[in-house]
Amino acid sequence: MSLTIVPLTLADAAEVVDRWHRHHKRPQGHRFSLGVLDMDGHLRGVAITGRPVARALDNGWTVEVTRVATDGTPNACSALYGAAWRTAREWGFTRIITYTQDGESGASLRAVQWRQVAELRPRTGWDTPSRPRAGRGTDRVARTLWEQTTKDAPPLPPISVLRDEIRDEIRCACGRPIPLPRGRGRPPRYCTRACQQRAYRGRTAEAAREVAP
Repeated sequence: MSLTIVPLTLADAAEVVDRWHRHHKRPQGHRFSLGVLDMDGHLRGVAITGRPVARALDNGWTVEVTRVATDGTPNACSALYGAAWRTAREWGFTRIITYTQDGESGASLRAVQWRQVAELRPRTGWDTPSRPRAGRGTDRVARTLWEQTTKDAPPLPPISVLRDEIRDEIRCACGRPIPLPRGRGRPPRYCTRACQQRAYRGRTAEAAREVAP
């Protein structure tokens, strides 16, 4: 199938993301957005590119593909990733990045010569001391960082710098820290069984007060 890349407004691209993306909502902004059309002129997918979410990567020369959504048309994802890099390079950017989630093969990225950079451990949440945020639906999911660069692109900061932006612990209802487990299991919500029971009794008492006349 012949595919054609076209520019899109953020509003048009975001509408497609709301309809087709599996686990993310529309982003708040963009640098540019692209669409891919089939031979009959039907829109088969979109890519939204914006500033890097990780502040350590937001150096003014890097952009991030924050959303890609398609209807499953073969090669649509690869066409969008390739076009996103070509557009970014023409605009003067020296690096483009994106992330895939654990369980995603990255075949669409490899097909257009994107490189796998690092495996990042799961987050306990997107809320950080420097930037409070609500959950995004992808918490506690491992991610893979990918990139395309020009020859004169500055090196990436150490991965340890990126991981410094991720909390290494969560806090129990009693205020005690709970370390993030090294495995893929979900971190516990309570530091002890007794603390869990106290929280349960508190919720039960609060529910009883709400229904009391």
